Amino acid sequence: MTKQGQITKTIELENYGIKNAKVKYQLSAKELHDIAIEKGQGVEASSGALAVHTGEFTGRSPQDRFIVQDDITNNKVWWGNINIPFAPDKFEKLYNKVVDYLSNKELFVRDCYACADDNYKLNIRVINEYPWSNQFAYNMFLRPTAEELNGFDPEWLVVNAPGFMADPAEDGTRQHNFAILDFTRKIALIGGTGYTGEIKKGIFSALNFILPVFKNTLPMHCSANVGKDGDTAIFFGLSGTGKTTLSTDPNRSLIGDDEHGWTKENAIFNFEGGCYAKVINLSAENEPEIFEAIRAGAILENVVLDKNGHVAFEDASITQNTRVSYPLNHIENIQVPSIGKNPKNIFFLTADAFGVLPPISKLTPSQAAYHFISGYTAKVAGTEAGVIEPQPSFSACFGAPFMPLHPAKYAEMLSKKMKEAGVNVWLVNTGWTGGPYGVGTRMKLKYTRAMINAVLNGDLGLYTYDNYHIHSVFGVAQPRECPGVPTSVLSPRATWNNDEAYYKTAFKLTNAFRENFKKYEAFASEEIRRGGPQRYAF
Repeated sequence: MTKQGQITKTIELENYGIKNAKVKYQLSAKELHDIAIEKGQGVEASSGALAVHTGEFTGRSPQDRFIVQDDITNNKVWWGNINIPFAPDKFEKLYNKVVDYLSNKELFVRDCYACADDNYKLNIRVINEYPWSNQFAYNMFLRPTAEELNGFDPEWLVVNAPGFMADPAEDGTRQHNFAILDFTRKIALIGGTGYTGEIKKGIFSALNFILPVFKNTLPMHCSANVGKDGDTAIFFGLSGTGKTTLSTDPNRSLIGDDEHGWTKENAIFNFEGGCYAKVINLSAENEPEIFEAIRAGAILENVVLDKNGHVAFEDASITQNTRVSYPLNHIENIQVPSIGKNPKNIFFLTADAFGVLPPISKLTPSQAAYHFISGYTAKVAGTEAGVIEPQPSFSACFGAPFMPLHPAKYAEMLSKKMKEAGVNVWLVNTGWTGGPYGVGTRMKLKYTRAMINAVLNGDLGLYTYDNYHIHSVFGVAQPRECPGVPTSVLSPRATWNNDEAYYKTAFKLTNAFRENFKKYEAFASEEIRRGGPQRYAF
Protein backbone atom coordinates (compact mmCIF):
# COMPACT_ATOMS: atom_id res chain seq x y z
CA MET A 1 0.00 0.00 0.00
CA THR A 2 1.64 3.24 -1.18
CA LYS A 3 0.42 6.80 -1.04
CA GLN A 4 0.15 8.74 -4.29
CA GLY A 5 -0.66 12.27 -3.20
CA GLN A 6 -3.90 11.75 -1.24
CA ILE A 7 -4.59 8.35 -2.82
CA THR A 8 -3.79 5.04 -1.18
CA LYS A 9 -4.04 2.08 -3.49
CA THR A 10 -3.49 -1.64 -3.14
CA ILE A 11 -2.50 -3.75 -6.13
CA GLU A 12 -3.28 -7.45 -6.21
CA LEU A 13 -1.42 -9.67 -8.66
CA GLU A 14 -3.36 -12.94 -8.17
CA ASN A 15 -5.46 -12.28 -11.26
CA TYR A 16 -2.22 -12.37 -13.26
CA GLY A 17 -1.30 -15.73 -11.72
CA ILE A 18 1.28 -14.25 -9.33
CA LYS A 19 0.64 -15.48 -5.80
CA ASN A 20 1.77 -14.21 -2.40
CA ALA A 21 3.97 -11.46 -3.84
CA LYS A 22 5.17 -8.61 -1.66
CA VAL A 23 4.12 -5.74 -3.89
CA LYS A 24 5.96 -2.42 -3.91
CA TYR A 25 3.53 -0.24 -5.87
CA GLN A 26 4.28 3.08 -7.55
CA LEU A 27 7.45 3.82 -5.59
CA SER A 28 9.27 7.07 -6.28
CA ALA A 29 12.49 7.13 -8.28
CA LYS A 30 14.37 7.95 -5.04
CA GLU A 31 12.87 4.96 -3.22
CA LEU A 32 13.75 2.60 -6.09
CA HIS A 33 17.25 4.10 -6.32
CA ASP A 34 17.83 3.47 -2.61
CA ILE A 35 16.46 -0.09 -2.69
CA ALA A 36 18.69 -0.99 -5.64
CA ILE A 37 21.76 0.23 -3.73
CA GLU A 38 20.62 -1.51 -0.53
CA LYS A 39 20.28 -4.79 -2.43
CA GLY A 40 23.73 -4.38 -3.99
CA GLN A 41 22.26 -4.09 -7.48
CA GLY A 42 23.75 -0.68 -8.21
CA VAL A 43 25.94 2.14 -6.94
CA GLU A 44 25.54 5.89 -6.88
CA ALA A 45 27.69 7.81 -9.35
CA SER A 46 29.22 11.16 -8.38
CA SER A 47 26.43 12.91 -10.30
CA GLY A 48 23.78 11.28 -8.09
CA ALA A 49 22.61 8.92 -10.85
CA LEU A 50 22.18 5.19 -10.21
CA ALA A 51 24.76 3.06 -12.04
CA VAL A 52 23.81 -0.56 -12.78
CA HIS A 53 25.12 -3.47 -14.81
CA THR A 54 22.44 -5.24 -16.83
CA GLY A 55 24.30 -8.54 -16.72
CA GLU A 56 24.81 -10.93 -19.62
CA PHE A 57 22.90 -8.75 -22.08
CA THR A 58 23.98 -5.15 -22.64
CA GLY A 59 21.73 -4.65 -25.66
CA ARG A 60 18.65 -6.06 -27.34
CA SER A 61 18.60 -9.62 -28.64
CA PRO A 62 16.63 -9.41 -31.93
CA GLN A 63 16.74 -13.16 -32.61
CA ASP A 64 14.95 -13.77 -29.31
CA ARG A 65 12.02 -11.45 -30.01
CA PHE A 66 8.74 -13.23 -30.82
CA ILE A 67 5.12 -12.41 -31.63
CA VAL A 68 2.31 -14.81 -30.79
CA GLN A 69 0.75 -15.96 -34.06
CA ASP A 70 -3.01 -15.83 -33.52
CA ASP A 71 -6.19 -14.58 -35.17
CA ILE A 72 -5.15 -10.93 -34.72
CA THR A 73 -1.62 -11.23 -36.09
CA ASN A 74 -1.70 -14.19 -38.47
CA ASN A 75 -2.57 -12.33 -41.68
CA LYS A 76 -1.17 -8.92 -40.76
CA VAL A 77 2.34 -9.41 -39.34
CA TRP A 78 5.27 -9.65 -41.75
CA TRP A 79 6.60 -12.98 -40.50
CA GLY A 80 10.27 -13.85 -40.89
CA ASN A 81 13.57 -13.51 -39.09
CA ILE A 82 12.52 -10.14 -37.64
CA ASN A 83 8.99 -11.06 -36.56
CA ILE A 84 9.35 -14.64 -35.40
CA PRO A 85 6.07 -16.51 -34.74
CA PHE A 86 5.38 -18.06 -31.35
CA ALA A 87 2.57 -20.56 -30.74
CA PRO A 88 -0.27 -19.45 -28.41
CA ASP A 89 -0.13 -22.65 -26.36
CA LYS A 90 3.63 -22.27 -25.92
CA PHE A 91 3.11 -18.70 -24.73
CA GLU A 92 0.48 -19.82 -22.23
CA LYS A 93 2.79 -22.43 -20.74
CA LEU A 94 5.78 -20.10 -20.62
CA TYR A 95 3.73 -17.29 -19.08
CA ASN A 96 2.53 -19.66 -16.35
CA LYS A 97 6.12 -20.67 -15.60
CA VAL A 98 7.20 -17.02 -15.34
CA VAL A 99 4.38 -16.02 -12.97
CA ASP A 100 5.09 -19.10 -10.84
CA TYR A 101 8.71 -17.93 -10.69
CA LEU A 102 7.60 -14.44 -9.61
CA SER A 103 5.21 -15.73 -6.94
CA ASN A 104 6.33 -15.29 -3.32
CA LYS A 105 8.86 -12.62 -4.35
CA GLU A 106 9.17 -8.92 -3.65
CA LEU A 107 7.97 -7.26 -6.86
CA PHE A 108 7.88 -3.68 -8.10
CA VAL A 109 4.70 -2.63 -9.88
CA ARG A 110 4.10 0.59 -11.81
CA ASP A 111 1.05 1.98 -13.56
CA CYS A 112 1.98 4.31 -16.41
CA TYR A 113 1.03 5.02 -19.98
CA ALA A 114 2.39 5.58 -23.46
CA CYS A 115 1.42 8.29 -25.99
CA ALA A 116 1.27 11.95 -24.97
CA ASP A 117 -1.80 12.58 -27.13
CA ASP A 118 -4.87 11.68 -25.05
CA ASN A 119 -6.62 10.34 -28.15
CA TYR A 120 -4.01 7.58 -28.38
CA LYS A 121 -3.15 6.97 -24.72
CA LEU A 122 -2.23 3.36 -23.88
CA ASN A 123 -2.46 2.47 -20.19
CA ILE A 124 0.25 0.04 -19.06
CA ARG A 125 0.97 -1.95 -15.90
CA VAL A 126 4.60 -2.98 -15.49
CA ILE A 127 5.61 -5.79 -13.10
CA ASN A 128 9.36 -5.93 -12.43
CA GLU A 129 11.56 -8.34 -10.53
CA TYR A 130 14.24 -5.68 -9.93
CA PRO A 131 13.79 -2.17 -8.48
CA TRP A 132 16.02 -0.47 -11.06
CA SER A 133 13.98 -1.99 -13.89
CA ASN A 134 10.92 -0.36 -12.33
CA GLN A 135 12.79 2.93 -12.06
CA PHE A 136 13.54 2.62 -15.79
CA ALA A 137 9.79 2.24 -16.41
CA TYR A 138 9.22 5.36 -14.28
CA ASN A 139 11.74 7.28 -16.38
CA MET A 140 10.68 6.08 -19.81
CA PHE A 141 6.90 5.84 -19.75
CA LEU A 142 4.51 8.70 -19.09
CA ARG A 143 3.63 9.23 -15.45
CA PRO A 144 -0.04 9.45 -14.40
CA THR A 145 -1.19 12.06 -11.90
CA ALA A 146 -2.62 10.99 -8.56
CA GLU A 147 -6.11 11.62 -9.95
CA GLU A 148 -5.40 9.47 -13.02
CA LEU A 149 -4.19 6.62 -10.83
CA ASN A 150 -7.52 6.52 -9.06
CA GLY A 151 -9.46 4.03 -11.15
CA PHE A 152 -6.51 3.36 -13.48
CA ASP A 153 -7.40 0.55 -15.88
CA PRO A 154 -4.35 -1.02 -17.56
CA GLU A 155 -4.82 -2.16 -21.15
CA TRP A 156 -1.38 -3.74 -21.60
CA LEU A 157 0.72 -5.71 -19.13
CA VAL A 158 4.52 -5.90 -19.10
CA VAL A 159 5.93 -8.82 -17.09
CA ASN A 160 9.68 -8.45 -16.66
CA ALA A 161 11.61 -11.32 -15.02
CA PRO A 162 15.35 -11.00 -15.75
CA GLY A 163 16.23 -13.85 -13.39
CA PHE A 164 13.96 -16.40 -15.09
CA MET A 165 15.77 -18.63 -17.55
CA ALA A 166 13.74 -20.41 -20.21
CA ASP A 167 14.42 -23.99 -21.29
CA PRO A 168 14.52 -23.78 -25.11
CA ALA A 169 13.72 -27.46 -25.60
CA GLU A 170 10.62 -27.18 -23.42
CA ASP A 171 9.56 -23.57 -23.90
CA GLY A 172 10.05 -23.04 -27.63
CA THR A 173 12.54 -20.20 -27.28
CA ARG A 174 15.91 -20.02 -29.07
CA GLN A 175 17.85 -19.72 -25.83
CA HIS A 176 17.16 -18.81 -22.20
CA ASN A 177 16.21 -15.15 -22.86
CA PHE A 178 13.08 -13.96 -24.66
CA ALA A 179 10.80 -10.99 -25.35
CA ILE A 180 7.34 -12.00 -26.56
CA LEU A 181 4.27 -9.96 -27.55
CA ASP A 182 0.78 -11.44 -27.28
CA PHE A 183 -1.74 -9.09 -28.93
CA THR A 184 -4.75 -11.14 -27.86
CA ARG A 185 -3.89 -11.12 -24.16
CA LYS A 186 -2.11 -7.74 -24.48
CA ILE A 187 1.00 -8.91 -22.67
CA ALA A 188 4.70 -8.19 -23.22
CA LEU A 189 6.59 -11.06 -21.55
CA ILE A 190 10.32 -10.56 -20.97
CA GLY A 191 12.69 -12.98 -19.28
CA GLY A 192 16.32 -14.00 -19.00
CA THR A 193 17.71 -10.53 -19.76
CA GLY A 194 18.30 -7.49 -17.55
CA TYR A 195 18.67 -5.11 -20.48
CA THR A 196 16.00 -2.50 -19.78
CA GLY A 197 15.63 -1.47 -23.43
CA GLU A 198 13.54 -4.61 -23.97
CA ILE A 199 10.83 -3.08 -21.74
CA LYS A 200 10.33 0.09 -23.77
CA LYS A 201 10.90 -1.59 -27.13
CA GLY A 202 8.23 -4.17 -26.30
CA ILE A 203 5.60 -1.45 -25.99
CA PHE A 204 7.04 0.41 -28.99
CA SER A 205 6.68 -2.76 -31.09
CA ALA A 206 3.10 -3.17 -29.88
CA LEU A 207 2.27 0.41 -30.87
CA ASN A 208 3.90 -0.15 -34.27
CA PHE A 209 1.14 -2.68 -34.89
CA ILE A 210 -1.77 -1.06 -33.06
CA LEU A 211 -1.47 2.48 -34.45
CA PRO A 212 -1.36 1.80 -38.22
CA VAL A 213 -3.76 -1.18 -38.12
CA PHE A 214 -6.42 0.25 -35.81
CA LYS A 215 -5.77 4.02 -35.56
CA ASN A 216 -4.61 5.08 -39.05
CA THR A 217 -1.58 6.65 -37.38
CA LEU A 218 2.06 6.29 -38.44
CA PRO A 219 4.46 5.13 -35.69
CA MET A 220 8.05 6.33 -36.14
CA HIS A 221 11.46 5.48 -34.68
CA CYS A 222 12.59 9.09 -34.56
CA SER A 223 13.30 12.08 -32.38
CA ALA A 224 11.46 15.39 -32.74
CA ASN A 225 11.73 19.00 -31.65
CA VAL A 226 9.90 22.25 -32.27
CA GLY A 227 11.08 25.80 -32.91
CA LYS A 228 9.90 29.02 -31.33
CA ASP A 229 7.53 29.56 -34.28
CA GLY A 230 5.96 26.13 -33.83
CA ASP A 231 7.80 24.43 -36.70
CA THR A 232 8.34 20.72 -36.01
CA ALA A 233 11.41 18.78 -37.17
CA ILE A 234 11.76 15.00 -37.15
CA PHE A 235 15.03 13.03 -37.01
CA PHE A 236 15.07 9.39 -38.13
CA GLY A 237 18.19 7.37 -37.50
CA LEU A 238 19.63 4.15 -36.17
CA SER A 239 21.72 3.92 -33.02
CA GLY A 240 24.90 5.97 -33.21
CA THR A 241 23.79 8.33 -35.98
CA GLY A 242 23.04 11.31 -33.71
CA LYS A 243 19.27 11.12 -33.32
CA THR A 244 19.26 12.12 -29.65
CA THR A 245 22.19 14.52 -29.91
CA LEU A 246 20.85 16.54 -32.84
CA SER A 247 17.28 16.80 -31.59
CA THR A 248 18.46 18.06 -28.18
CA ASP A 249 18.99 21.70 -29.11
CA PRO A 250 19.04 24.63 -26.67
CA ASN A 251 17.23 26.79 -29.24
CA ARG A 252 14.39 24.33 -29.85
CA SER A 253 12.00 22.50 -27.52
CA LEU A 254 12.44 18.72 -27.38
CA ILE A 255 9.29 16.69 -28.05
CA GLY A 256 11.06 13.36 -27.61
CA ASP A 257 14.20 11.47 -28.58
CA ASP A 258 13.10 8.07 -29.90
CA GLU A 259 9.47 7.08 -30.52
CA HIS A 260 6.62 9.14 -31.97
CA GLY A 261 3.31 8.95 -33.77
CA TRP A 262 2.08 11.07 -36.71
CA THR A 263 -1.69 11.26 -36.42
CA LYS A 264 -4.48 11.54 -38.93
CA GLU A 265 -5.25 14.86 -37.22
CA ASN A 266 -1.78 16.07 -38.32
CA ALA A 267 0.00 16.08 -34.97
CA ILE A 268 3.30 14.58 -33.83
CA PHE A 269 3.26 13.07 -30.34
CA ASN A 270 5.85 11.39 -28.16
CA PHE A 271 5.20 7.83 -27.00
CA GLU A 272 7.44 8.24 -23.98
CA GLY A 273 8.09 10.26 -20.85
CA GLY A 274 11.87 10.05 -20.93
CA CYS A 275 15.05 9.65 -22.95
CA TYR A 276 17.33 6.63 -23.36
CA ALA A 277 20.59 7.96 -24.75
CA LYS A 278 23.91 6.37 -25.62
CA VAL A 279 26.71 7.86 -23.53
CA ILE A 280 29.83 6.40 -25.11
CA ASN A 281 32.30 9.30 -25.47
CA LEU A 282 29.75 11.73 -24.03
CA SER A 283 31.18 15.14 -23.12
CA ALA A 284 29.83 18.27 -21.50
CA GLU A 285 31.27 20.32 -24.37
CA ASN A 286 29.61 18.48 -27.25
CA GLU A 287 26.34 17.38 -25.63
CA PRO A 288 25.76 19.63 -22.60
CA GLU A 289 22.01 18.98 -22.31
CA ILE A 290 22.41 15.20 -22.09
CA PHE A 291 25.45 15.53 -19.82
CA GLU A 292 23.52 17.71 -17.39
CA ALA A 293 20.55 15.30 -17.44
CA ILE A 294 22.69 12.64 -15.74
CA ARG A 295 21.80 13.39 -12.15
CA ALA A 296 19.70 11.96 -9.32
CA GLY A 297 16.80 10.06 -10.90
CA ALA A 298 18.79 8.99 -13.96
CA ILE A 299 20.02 5.41 -14.48
CA LEU A 300 23.41 4.72 -16.06
CA GLU A 301 23.79 1.30 -17.64
CA ASN A 302 27.04 -0.62 -18.05
CA VAL A 303 29.36 2.34 -17.60
CA VAL A 304 32.71 2.20 -15.82
CA LEU A 305 33.18 4.35 -12.71
CA ASP A 306 36.45 5.39 -11.13
CA LYS A 307 37.06 5.14 -7.38
CA ASN A 308 35.38 8.52 -6.87
CA GLY A 309 32.24 7.55 -8.78
CA HIS A 310 33.04 9.56 -11.90
CA VAL A 311 32.00 8.00 -15.18
CA ALA A 312 34.71 7.11 -17.70
CA PHE A 313 32.51 7.88 -20.70
CA GLU A 314 35.21 6.78 -23.17
CA ASP A 315 35.52 3.31 -21.56
CA ALA A 316 33.80 0.65 -23.69
CA SER A 317 35.27 -2.33 -21.81
CA ILE A 318 31.78 -3.55 -20.81
CA THR A 319 30.01 -2.50 -24.01
CA GLN A 320 29.91 0.19 -26.68
CA ASN A 321 26.20 0.44 -25.86
CA THR A 322 26.57 2.35 -22.60
CA ARG A 323 23.28 4.13 -21.83
CA VAL A 324 21.48 6.57 -19.60
CA SER A 325 17.73 6.83 -19.01
CA TYR A 326 16.19 9.93 -17.48
CA PRO A 327 12.77 11.60 -17.32
CA LEU A 328 12.13 14.11 -20.07
CA ASN A 329 11.99 16.91 -17.51
CA HIS A 330 15.73 16.46 -16.88
CA ILE A 331 16.10 18.41 -20.15
CA GLU A 332 15.54 22.12 -19.56
CA ASN A 333 13.99 23.01 -22.91
CA ILE A 334 11.09 20.60 -23.55
CA GLN A 335 7.71 20.82 -25.22
CA VAL A 336 4.81 20.44 -22.75
CA PRO A 337 2.79 18.42 -23.55
CA SER A 338 5.04 16.37 -25.85
CA ILE A 339 3.05 17.20 -28.98
CA GLY A 340 3.89 19.18 -32.12
CA LYS A 341 2.24 20.20 -35.37
CA ASN A 342 2.84 18.67 -38.81
CA PRO A 343 6.60 18.67 -39.49
CA LYS A 344 8.14 21.10 -41.95
CA ASN A 345 11.41 19.17 -42.22
CA ILE A 346 12.39 15.52 -41.83
CA PHE A 347 16.01 14.43 -41.48
CA PHE A 348 17.23 10.90 -42.25
CA LEU A 349 20.48 10.44 -40.32
CA THR A 350 23.10 7.95 -41.47
CA ALA A 351 26.65 7.34 -40.27
CA ASP A 352 28.14 6.44 -43.66
CA ALA A 353 31.48 4.80 -42.85
CA PHE A 354 32.23 4.53 -46.59
CA GLY A 355 32.46 8.34 -46.66
CA VAL A 356 30.70 8.71 -50.02
CA LEU A 357 27.28 10.19 -49.18
CA PRO A 358 26.99 13.99 -49.12
CA PRO A 359 26.94 15.51 -45.63
CA ILE A 360 23.47 16.84 -46.46
CA SER A 361 21.22 16.41 -49.47
CA LYS A 362 17.61 17.09 -50.34
CA LEU A 363 15.42 14.12 -51.32
CA THR A 364 12.47 13.91 -53.68
CA PRO A 365 9.34 12.13 -52.32
CA SER A 366 10.28 8.91 -54.14
CA GLN A 367 13.86 9.09 -52.84
CA ALA A 368 12.57 9.73 -49.34
CA ALA A 369 10.38 6.61 -49.45
CA TYR A 370 13.25 4.53 -50.87
CA HIS A 371 15.73 5.66 -48.22
CA PHE A 372 13.10 5.20 -45.50
CA ILE A 373 12.57 1.58 -46.50
CA SER A 374 16.33 1.07 -46.79
CA GLY A 375 17.24 2.58 -43.40
CA TYR A 376 20.95 2.70 -44.16
CA THR A 377 23.89 3.23 -41.86
CA ALA A 378 27.26 1.44 -41.68
CA LYS A 379 29.27 -0.61 -39.23
CA VAL A 380 32.87 0.48 -38.90
CA ALA A 381 35.83 -1.77 -39.55
CA GLY A 382 38.27 -2.97 -36.92
CA THR A 383 35.73 -4.56 -34.58
CA GLU A 384 36.51 -8.11 -35.71
CA ALA A 385 39.72 -9.82 -36.77
CA GLY A 386 40.17 -9.65 -40.53
CA VAL A 387 37.54 -6.94 -41.08
CA ILE A 388 39.33 -4.14 -42.92
CA GLU A 389 36.45 -2.31 -44.61
CA PRO A 390 33.17 -0.73 -43.45
CA GLN A 391 30.09 -2.94 -43.61
CA PRO A 392 26.75 -1.56 -44.87
CA SER A 393 23.88 -2.04 -42.44
CA PHE A 394 20.22 -1.69 -43.40
CA SER A 395 17.27 -1.56 -41.02
CA ALA A 396 13.95 -0.91 -42.74
CA CYS A 397 12.14 2.26 -41.62
CA PHE A 398 15.15 3.00 -39.40
CA GLY A 399 13.76 0.48 -36.91
CA ALA A 400 13.13 -2.94 -38.49
CA PRO A 401 13.44 -4.91 -35.22
CA PHE A 402 10.35 -3.11 -33.90
CA MET A 403 8.15 -3.15 -37.02
CA PRO A 404 5.54 -5.96 -37.08
CA LEU A 405 4.10 -4.95 -40.48
CA HIS A 406 5.80 -5.04 -43.87
CA PRO A 407 8.14 -2.02 -44.24
CA ALA A 408 6.31 -0.93 -47.41
CA LYS A 409 3.20 -0.26 -45.28
CA TYR A 410 5.07 2.27 -43.12
CA ALA A 411 6.82 3.76 -46.16
CA GLU A 412 3.56 4.31 -48.01
CA MET A 413 2.02 5.93 -44.93
CA LEU A 414 5.05 8.20 -44.54
CA SER A 415 5.05 9.14 -48.22
CA LYS A 416 1.34 10.03 -48.05
CA LYS A 417 1.84 12.11 -44.90
CA MET A 418 4.84 13.93 -46.39
CA LYS A 419 2.92 14.87 -49.53
CA GLU A 420 -0.09 16.08 -47.56
CA ALA A 421 2.11 18.18 -45.27
CA GLY A 422 4.41 19.47 -48.03
CA VAL A 423 7.37 18.49 -45.91
CA ASN A 424 11.03 18.71 -47.00
CA VAL A 425 13.14 15.58 -46.49
CA TRP A 426 16.91 15.65 -46.04
CA LEU A 427 19.52 12.91 -45.96
CA VAL A 428 22.25 13.80 -43.45
CA ASN A 429 25.55 11.91 -43.30
CA THR A 430 26.93 12.12 -39.77
CA GLY A 431 29.61 9.56 -40.71
CA TRP A 432 32.90 9.94 -42.52
CA THR A 433 34.36 12.53 -44.87
CA GLY A 434 37.62 12.62 -46.82
CA GLY A 435 37.63 8.85 -47.23
CA PRO A 436 36.19 5.75 -45.56
CA TYR A 437 36.63 4.78 -41.93
CA GLY A 438 40.34 4.36 -41.25
CA VAL A 439 41.29 6.92 -43.91
CA GLY A 440 38.91 9.87 -43.53
CA THR A 441 37.59 11.56 -40.40
CA ARG A 442 34.20 11.69 -38.70
CA MET A 443 32.05 14.61 -39.78
CA LYS A 444 32.42 17.41 -37.24
CA LEU A 445 29.33 17.80 -35.07
CA LYS A 446 29.52 21.59 -35.45
CA TYR A 447 29.20 21.23 -39.24
CA THR A 448 26.23 18.87 -38.96
CA ARG A 449 24.52 21.25 -36.54
CA ALA A 450 25.21 24.17 -38.89
CA MET A 451 23.65 22.29 -41.83
CA ILE A 452 20.54 21.37 -39.86
CA ASN A 453 20.21 24.91 -38.53
CA ALA A 454 20.52 26.23 -42.09
CA VAL A 455 17.61 24.03 -43.13
CA LEU A 456 15.49 25.07 -40.16
CA ASN A 457 16.29 28.75 -40.70
CA GLY A 458 15.58 28.59 -44.44
CA ASP A 459 19.19 29.47 -45.34
CA LEU A 460 19.93 26.77 -47.92
CA GLY A 461 18.24 28.62 -50.74
CA LEU A 462 15.69 27.58 -53.33
CA TYR A 463 15.92 24.17 -54.93
CA THR A 464 17.53 25.39 -58.19
CA TYR A 465 20.56 24.48 -60.31
CA ASP A 466 22.40 27.51 -58.99
CA ASN A 467 21.98 26.36 -55.41
CA TYR A 468 22.13 22.57 -55.73
CA HIS A 469 24.17 19.93 -57.55
CA ILE A 470 22.68 16.55 -58.47
CA HIS A 471 25.02 13.83 -57.24
CA SER A 472 26.20 11.80 -60.22
CA VAL A 473 25.91 8.43 -58.44
CA PHE A 474 23.14 8.70 -55.86
CA GLY A 475 20.98 11.23 -57.72
CA VAL A 476 20.35 13.33 -54.61
CA ALA A 477 20.54 17.13 -54.57
CA GLN A 478 23.46 18.47 -52.54
CA PRO A 479 23.66 22.19 -51.71
CA ARG A 480 26.59 24.11 -53.15
CA GLU A 481 26.88 26.41 -50.12
CA CYS A 482 25.82 26.36 -46.48
CA PRO A 483 26.42 28.99 -43.77
CA GLY A 484 28.99 27.83 -41.23
CA VAL A 485 30.28 24.94 -43.38
CA PRO A 486 33.34 25.08 -45.68
CA THR A 487 32.23 24.63 -49.30
CA SER A 488 34.78 21.83 -49.76
CA VAL A 489 33.05 19.75 -47.08
CA LEU A 490 29.73 19.77 -48.97
CA SER A 491 31.13 17.69 -51.85
CA PRO A 492 32.19 14.22 -50.64
CA ARG A 493 34.09 13.56 -53.88
CA ALA A 494 36.16 16.71 -53.44
CA THR A 495 37.16 15.73 -49.91
CA TRP A 496 38.72 12.47 -51.15
CA ASN A 497 41.26 14.00 -53.58
CA ASN A 498 41.03 10.72 -55.51
CA ASP A 499 38.15 10.53 -57.97
CA GLU A 500 38.76 6.94 -59.03
CA ALA A 501 38.78 5.62 -55.45
CA TYR A 502 35.73 7.72 -54.59
CA TYR A 503 33.58 6.49 -57.47
CA LYS A 504 34.65 2.88 -56.98
CA THR A 505 33.53 3.05 -53.34
CA ALA A 506 30.34 4.97 -54.17
CA PHE A 507 29.28 2.36 -56.71
CA LYS A 508 30.03 -0.37 -54.20
CA LEU A 509 27.58 1.23 -51.79
CA THR A 510 24.88 1.70 -54.46
CA ASN A 511 25.12 -2.00 -55.30
CA ALA A 512 24.62 -2.80 -51.59
CA PHE A 513 21.50 -0.59 -51.63
CA ARG A 514 20.10 -2.47 -54.63
CA GLU A 515 20.86 -5.88 -53.19
CA ASN A 516 19.16 -4.97 -49.92
CA PHE A 517 16.10 -3.54 -51.70
CA LYS A 518 15.41 -6.76 -53.63
CA LYS A 519 13.43 -8.17 -50.71
CA TYR A 520 11.04 -5.19 -50.83
CA GLU A 521 10.63 -4.71 -54.59
CA ALA A 522 7.56 -6.90 -54.93
CA PHE A 523 5.75 -4.85 -52.27
CA ALA A 524 6.98 -1.37 -53.25
CA SER A 525 5.29 0.92 -55.76
CA GLU A 526 7.02 2.02 -58.96
CA GLU A 527 7.41 5.49 -57.46
CA ILE A 528 9.34 4.09 -54.49
CA ARG A 529 11.52 1.89 -56.72
CA ARG A 530 12.49 4.97 -58.76
CA GLY A 531 13.85 6.61 -55.62
CA GLY A 532 17.00 4.49 -55.48
CA PRO A 533 20.37 5.07 -57.16
CA GLN A 534 19.90 4.84 -60.94
CA ARG A 535 23.50 4.28 -62.07
CA TYR A 536 25.10 0.86 -62.02
CA ALA A 537 28.68 -0.18 -61.44
CA PHE A 538 30.23 -2.53 -63.97
